[in-house]
Amino acid sequence: MIQETIEKLKILQEILSKKYSVEHDIEDLPRALATKHELVSRLKKSFVEKNERFEETRKRVSESRIHMQEAESDREKYESQMDQISTAREYDALDKEIREASEREQQFRRDLQREEKDLEEQRVRLEREESMIHSEEEELEQEKAKIDTETRKKHELLQQLEDQETETIPGLDEELLYKFERIIRSKEGQGIVPIRNGVCTGCQMILPNQFVNDVRAAESIHFCPYCSKIVFFAEDPDSTEAFGFNDSDSEGLSDLVDDDFADDLLEDDELEGMDDHAESDEDLDEDETPVDDDEEDDEDDDEEDVEDDDDLLDEDDDDDEDEEDDFEEEEE
Repeated sequence: MIQETIEKLKILQEILSKKYSVEHDIEDLPRALATKHELVSRLKKSFVEKNERFEETRKRVSESRIHMQEAESDREKYESQMDQISTAREYDALDKEIREASEREQQFRRDLQREEKDLEEQRVRLEREESMIHSEEEELEQEKAKIDTETRKKHELLQQLEDQETETIPGLDEELLYKFERIIRSKEGQGIVPIRNGVCTGCQMILPNQFVNDVRAAESIHFCPYCSKIVFFAEDPDSTEAFGFNDSDSEGLSDLVDDDFADDLLEDDELEGMDDHAESDEDLDEDETPVDDDEEDDEDDDEEDVEDDDDLLDEDDDDDEDEEDDFEEEEE
Protein backbone atom coordinates (compact mmCIF):
# COMPACT_ATOMS: atom_id res chain seq x y z
CA MET A 1 0.00 0.00 0.00
CA ILE A 2 2.76 2.44 0.96
CA GLN A 3 4.79 1.50 -2.10
CA GLU A 4 1.78 2.18 -4.31
CA THR A 5 1.35 5.57 -2.68
CA ILE A 6 5.03 6.35 -3.29
CA GLU A 7 4.72 5.49 -6.98
CA LYS A 8 1.62 7.68 -7.30
CA LEU A 9 3.43 10.56 -5.62
CA LYS A 10 6.32 10.21 -8.05
CA ILE A 11 3.94 10.51 -10.99
CA LEU A 12 2.02 13.33 -9.34
CA GLN A 13 5.25 15.21 -8.65
CA GLU A 14 6.06 15.39 -12.37
CA ILE A 15 2.52 16.52 -13.19
CA LEU A 16 2.36 19.18 -10.48
CA SER A 17 5.83 20.57 -11.25
CA LYS A 18 4.83 21.07 -14.90
CA LYS A 19 1.45 22.48 -13.86
CA TYR A 20 2.91 25.08 -11.52
CA SER A 21 5.51 26.01 -14.14
CA VAL A 22 2.79 26.60 -16.73
CA GLU A 23 0.78 28.68 -14.25
CA HIS A 24 3.86 30.77 -13.57
CA ASP A 25 4.36 31.31 -17.32
CA ILE A 26 0.73 32.38 -17.73
CA GLU A 27 1.22 34.96 -14.97
CA ASP A 28 4.46 36.25 -16.49
CA LEU A 29 3.17 36.71 -20.05
CA PRO A 30 0.92 39.73 -19.24
CA ARG A 31 3.78 41.24 -17.24
CA ALA A 32 5.95 41.38 -20.35
CA LEU A 33 3.09 43.02 -22.22
CA ALA A 34 2.56 45.50 -19.38
CA THR A 35 6.25 46.46 -19.53
CA LYS A 36 5.98 47.15 -23.24
CA HIS A 37 2.78 49.12 -22.73
CA GLU A 38 4.40 51.20 -20.01
CA LEU A 39 7.30 52.01 -22.36
CA VAL A 40 4.91 53.26 -25.02
CA SER A 41 3.03 55.31 -22.41
CA ARG A 42 6.26 57.00 -21.29
CA LEU A 43 7.17 57.79 -24.90
CA LYS A 44 3.76 59.35 -25.48
CA LYS A 45 3.97 61.41 -22.31
CA SER A 46 7.41 62.65 -23.27
CA PHE A 47 6.15 63.47 -26.74
CA VAL A 48 3.29 65.54 -25.32
CA GLU A 49 5.64 67.50 -23.06
CA LYS A 50 8.07 68.17 -25.88
CA ASN A 51 5.22 69.17 -28.16
CA GLU A 52 4.09 71.73 -25.58
CA ARG A 53 7.61 73.19 -25.48
CA PHE A 54 7.59 73.25 -29.27
CA GLU A 55 4.38 75.28 -29.28
CA GLU A 56 5.83 77.72 -26.74
CA THR A 57 8.94 78.14 -28.85
CA ARG A 58 6.88 78.70 -31.96
CA LYS A 59 4.90 81.35 -30.09
CA ARG A 60 8.11 83.14 -29.09
CA VAL A 61 9.29 83.00 -32.69
CA SER A 62 6.09 84.69 -33.80
CA GLU A 63 6.47 87.40 -31.16
CA SER A 64 10.12 87.95 -32.03
CA ARG A 65 9.18 88.27 -35.71
CA ILE A 66 6.51 90.89 -34.84
CA HIS A 67 8.94 92.87 -32.64
CA MET A 68 11.55 92.78 -35.37
CA GLN A 69 9.06 94.05 -37.93
CA GLU A 70 8.00 96.89 -35.60
CA ALA A 71 11.62 97.89 -35.03
CA GLU A 72 12.24 97.76 -38.78
CA SER A 73 9.16 99.95 -39.40
CA ASP A 74 10.33 102.50 -36.81
CA ARG A 75 13.76 102.66 -38.39
CA GLU A 76 12.31 103.20 -41.85
CA LYS A 77 9.95 105.87 -40.53
CA TYR A 78 12.76 107.76 -38.84
CA GLU A 79 14.92 107.47 -41.92
CA SER A 80 12.13 108.95 -44.05
CA GLN A 81 11.99 111.99 -41.70
CA MET A 82 15.63 112.86 -42.31
CA ASP A 83 14.67 114.98 -45.31
CA GLN A 84 12.30 117.12 -43.23
CA ILE A 85 14.68 118.28 -40.47
CA SER A 86 16.04 121.84 -40.51
CA THR A 87 18.22 122.09 -37.43
CA ALA A 88 21.18 120.15 -36.08
CA ARG A 89 19.33 119.50 -32.87
CA GLU A 90 16.51 117.80 -34.75
CA TYR A 91 19.04 115.84 -36.75
CA ASP A 92 20.76 114.54 -33.61
CA ALA A 93 17.46 113.51 -32.03
CA LEU A 94 16.27 111.77 -35.19
CA ASP A 95 19.60 110.06 -35.70
CA LYS A 96 19.39 108.72 -32.14
CA GLU A 97 15.92 107.30 -32.81
CA ILE A 98 17.19 105.64 -35.98
CA ARG A 99 20.11 104.01 -34.13
CA GLU A 100 17.89 102.73 -31.32
CA ALA A 101 15.39 101.31 -33.80
CA SER A 102 18.21 99.63 -35.70
CA GLU A 103 19.60 98.11 -32.52
CA ARG A 104 16.17 96.79 -31.54
CA GLU A 105 15.74 95.40 -35.02
CA GLN A 106 19.09 93.60 -34.90
CA GLN A 107 18.42 92.26 -31.43
CA PHE A 108 14.98 90.94 -32.41
CA ARG A 109 16.51 89.47 -35.58
CA ARG A 110 19.16 87.58 -33.54
CA ASP A 111 16.53 86.35 -31.09
CA LEU A 112 14.35 85.29 -33.97
CA GLN A 113 17.17 83.33 -35.59
CA ARG A 114 17.97 81.60 -32.31
CA GLU A 115 14.35 80.75 -31.64
CA GLU A 116 13.82 79.51 -35.18
CA LYS A 117 16.87 77.24 -34.91
CA ASP A 118 15.62 75.84 -31.59
CA LEU A 119 12.17 75.40 -33.08
CA GLU A 120 13.58 73.43 -36.01
CA GLU A 121 15.58 71.14 -33.70
CA GLN A 122 12.49 70.51 -31.58
CA ARG A 123 10.48 69.74 -34.69
CA VAL A 124 13.05 67.12 -35.82
CA ARG A 125 13.06 65.48 -32.39
CA LEU A 126 9.29 65.40 -32.29
CA GLU A 127 9.11 63.77 -35.69
CA ARG A 128 11.66 61.16 -34.64
CA GLU A 129 9.85 60.40 -31.38
CA GLU A 130 6.52 60.26 -33.15
CA SER A 131 7.93 57.69 -35.55
CA MET A 132 9.33 55.73 -32.62
CA ILE A 133 5.98 55.77 -30.87
CA HIS A 134 4.26 54.40 -33.98
CA SER A 135 6.89 51.65 -34.23
CA GLU A 136 6.51 50.75 -30.56
CA GLU A 137 2.74 50.68 -30.87
CA GLU A 138 3.01 48.27 -33.80
CA GLU A 139 5.37 46.05 -31.84
CA LEU A 140 3.02 46.25 -28.88
CA GLU A 141 0.13 45.04 -31.01
CA GLN A 142 2.24 42.20 -32.41
CA GLU A 143 3.44 41.26 -28.94
CA LYS A 144 -0.09 41.35 -27.65
CA ALA A 145 -1.27 38.98 -30.41
CA LYS A 146 1.69 36.69 -29.74
CA ILE A 147 1.02 36.67 -26.00
CA ASP A 148 -2.65 35.95 -26.58
CA THR A 149 -1.73 32.94 -28.74
CA GLU A 150 0.85 31.73 -26.23
CA THR A 151 -1.56 32.19 -23.35
CA ARG A 152 -4.20 30.15 -25.13
CA LYS A 153 -1.71 27.31 -25.70
CA LYS A 154 -0.62 27.47 -22.06
CA HIS A 155 -4.21 27.22 -20.89
CA GLU A 156 -4.75 24.17 -23.09
CA LEU A 157 -1.62 22.51 -21.65
CA LEU A 158 -2.73 23.45 -18.15
CA GLN A 159 -6.08 21.78 -18.73
CA GLN A 160 -4.33 18.59 -19.87
CA LEU A 161 -2.15 18.56 -16.76
CA GLU A 162 -5.16 19.11 -14.54
CA ASP A 163 -6.89 16.16 -16.19
CA GLN A 164 -3.83 13.99 -15.54
CA GLU A 165 -3.80 15.18 -11.94
CA THR A 166 -7.44 14.25 -11.55
CA GLU A 167 -6.70 10.75 -12.84
CA THR A 168 -3.73 10.30 -10.48
CA ILE A 169 -4.95 11.57 -7.10
CA PRO A 170 -7.70 9.00 -6.40
CA GLY A 171 -6.64 6.82 -3.45
CA LEU A 172 -4.32 9.45 -1.92
CA ASP A 173 -5.02 10.88 1.51
CA GLU A 174 -6.33 14.45 1.31
CA GLU A 175 -4.08 15.74 4.08
CA LEU A 176 -1.05 14.07 2.50
CA LEU A 177 -2.00 15.52 -0.89
CA TYR A 178 -2.36 19.00 0.60
CA LYS A 179 1.09 18.81 2.23
CA PHE A 180 2.61 17.36 -0.92
CA GLU A 181 1.29 20.22 -3.10
CA ARG A 182 2.62 22.81 -0.65
CA ILE A 183 6.04 21.15 -0.59
CA ILE A 184 6.28 21.13 -4.39
CA ARG A 185 5.28 24.80 -4.59
CA SER A 186 7.86 25.83 -1.99
CA LYS A 187 10.66 23.42 -3.05
CA GLU A 188 10.80 24.30 -6.76
CA GLY A 189 8.85 21.33 -8.06
CA GLN A 190 10.47 18.67 -5.86
CA GLY A 191 8.35 16.97 -3.20
CA ILE A 192 9.51 13.34 -3.00
CA VAL A 193 13.18 12.23 -3.08
CA PRO A 194 15.08 8.96 -2.47
CA ILE A 195 17.47 8.15 0.38
CA ARG A 196 20.87 6.78 -0.71
CA ASN A 197 23.73 5.82 1.60
CA GLY A 198 21.76 7.19 4.52
CA VAL A 199 21.62 10.67 2.92
CA CYS A 200 18.55 12.60 1.80
CA THR A 201 19.11 13.47 -1.86
CA GLY A 202 16.84 16.49 -1.48
CA CYS A 203 18.97 18.37 1.06
CA GLN A 204 22.14 16.18 1.19
CA MET A 205 21.84 15.78 4.96
CA ILE A 206 22.87 12.57 6.77
CA LEU A 207 19.82 10.96 8.36
CA PRO A 208 19.69 8.92 11.61
CA ASN A 209 20.06 5.17 11.13
CA GLN A 210 16.77 4.41 12.85
CA PHE A 211 14.96 6.84 10.59
CA VAL A 212 16.53 5.24 7.51
CA ASN A 213 15.46 1.81 8.76
CA ASP A 214 11.90 3.04 9.26
CA VAL A 215 11.83 4.44 5.73
CA ARG A 216 13.21 1.17 4.38
CA ALA A 217 10.51 -0.78 6.19
CA ALA A 218 7.94 1.22 4.16
CA GLU A 219 5.21 0.93 6.77
CA SER A 220 4.21 4.60 6.55
CA ILE A 221 4.99 7.88 4.77
CA HIS A 222 8.02 9.71 6.17
CA PHE A 223 9.14 13.32 5.76
CA CYS A 224 12.78 14.41 5.87
CA PRO A 225 13.38 16.15 9.23
CA TYR A 226 15.59 18.73 7.51
CA CYS A 227 13.92 19.68 4.20
CA SER A 228 10.38 18.35 4.91
CA LYS A 229 10.26 16.45 1.61
CA ILE A 230 8.72 12.99 1.43
CA VAL A 231 11.49 10.35 1.34
CA PHE A 232 11.63 6.75 0.18
CA PHE A 233 14.41 4.17 0.31
CA ALA A 234 16.47 3.48 -2.82
CA GLU A 235 18.92 0.60 -3.16
CA ASP A 236 22.54 1.69 -3.60
CA PRO A 237 24.03 0.72 -6.97
CA ASP A 238 27.28 -1.28 -7.02
CA SER A 239 30.25 1.07 -6.91
CA THR A 240 32.07 -0.77 -9.70
CA GLU A 241 29.08 -0.59 -12.00
CA ALA A 242 28.50 2.99 -11.00
CA PHE A 243 31.91 3.97 -12.29
CA GLY A 244 31.58 1.78 -15.38
CA PHE A 245 34.74 -0.31 -14.74
CA ASN A 246 34.97 -4.08 -15.05
CA ASP A 247 37.63 -6.77 -15.18
CA SER A 248 37.62 -6.91 -18.94
CA ASP A 249 38.94 -3.37 -19.03
CA SER A 250 42.19 -4.54 -17.44
CA GLU A 251 42.97 -6.58 -20.55
CA GLY A 252 42.78 -3.46 -22.64
CA LEU A 253 45.43 -1.71 -20.59
CA SER A 254 48.17 -3.62 -22.40
CA ASP A 255 47.11 -1.92 -25.63
CA LEU A 256 48.22 1.38 -24.14
CA VAL A 257 51.89 0.28 -24.19
CA ASP A 258 53.76 1.34 -27.30
CA ASP A 259 55.45 -1.56 -29.14
CA ASP A 260 58.60 0.43 -29.90
CA PHE A 261 58.78 1.51 -26.29
CA ALA A 262 58.46 -2.13 -25.20
CA ASP A 263 61.26 -3.19 -27.60
CA ASP A 264 63.50 -0.49 -26.17
CA LEU A 265 62.80 -1.73 -22.67
CA LEU A 266 63.49 -5.31 -23.77
CA GLU A 267 66.84 -4.37 -25.31
CA ASP A 268 67.86 -2.54 -22.17
CA ASP A 269 66.78 -5.50 -20.04
CA GLU A 270 68.77 -7.93 -22.21
CA LEU A 271 71.88 -5.78 -21.97
CA GLU A 272 71.51 -5.49 -18.23
CA GLY A 273 70.96 -9.29 -17.99
CA MET A 274 74.10 -9.98 -20.02
CA ASP A 275 76.14 -7.68 -17.80
CA ASP A 276 74.74 -9.36 -14.71
CA HIS A 277 75.55 -12.79 -16.15
CA ALA A 278 79.14 -11.79 -16.90
CA GLU A 279 79.60 -10.40 -13.40
CA SER A 280 78.21 -13.63 -11.89
CA ASP A 281 80.70 -15.73 -13.97
CA GLU A 282 83.59 -13.64 -12.71
CA ASP A 283 82.40 -14.11 -9.16
CA LEU A 284 82.20 -17.84 -9.65
CA ASP A 285 85.78 -17.98 -11.02
CA GLU A 286 87.03 -16.02 -8.05
CA ASP A 287 85.22 -18.37 -5.67
CA GLU A 288 86.65 -21.61 -7.19
CA THR A 289 90.11 -21.37 -5.60
CA PRO A 290 88.92 -21.01 -2.02
CA VAL A 291 86.62 -23.94 -2.56
CA ASP A 292 89.55 -26.19 -3.79
CA ASP A 293 91.72 -25.23 -0.80
CA ASP A 294 88.95 -26.14 1.52
CA GLU A 295 88.53 -29.51 -0.17
CA GLU A 296 92.28 -30.26 0.17
CA ASP A 297 92.20 -29.35 3.84
CA ASP A 298 89.21 -31.65 4.30
CA GLU A 299 91.11 -34.52 2.58
CA ASP A 300 94.20 -34.02 4.80
CA ASP A 301 92.03 -34.02 7.85
CA ASP A 302 90.36 -37.25 6.68
CA GLU A 303 93.75 -38.95 6.12
CA GLU A 304 94.96 -37.92 9.57
CA ASP A 305 91.77 -39.30 11.08
CA VAL A 306 92.28 -42.60 9.26
CA GLU A 307 95.89 -42.88 10.49
CA ASP A 308 94.76 -42.18 14.01
CA ASP A 309 92.13 -44.89 13.66
CA ASP A 310 94.81 -47.36 12.45
CA ASP A 311 97.00 -46.61 15.43
CA LEU A 312 94.10 -47.23 17.74
CA LEU A 313 93.38 -50.52 16.02
CA ASP A 314 97.02 -51.59 16.36
CA GLU A 315 97.02 -50.76 20.04
CA ASP A 316 93.85 -52.79 20.47
CA ASP A 317 95.46 -55.77 18.72
CA ASP A 318 98.50 -55.61 20.99
CA ASP A 319 96.28 -55.51 24.02
CA ASP A 320 94.43 -58.57 22.80
CA GLU A 321 97.69 -60.49 22.28
CA ASP A 322 98.87 -59.64 25.76
CA GLU A 323 95.58 -60.82 27.21
CA GLU A 324 95.87 -64.11 25.31
CA ASP A 325 99.42 -64.66 26.61
CA ASP A 326 98.31 -64.06 30.16
CA PHE A 327 95.45 -66.48 29.74
CA GLU A 328 97.79 -69.23 28.43
CA GLU A 329 100.15 -68.72 31.32
CA GLU A 330 97.33 -69.09 33.77
CA GLU A 331 96.21 -72.32 32.16
CA GLU A 332 99.67 -73.77 32.43
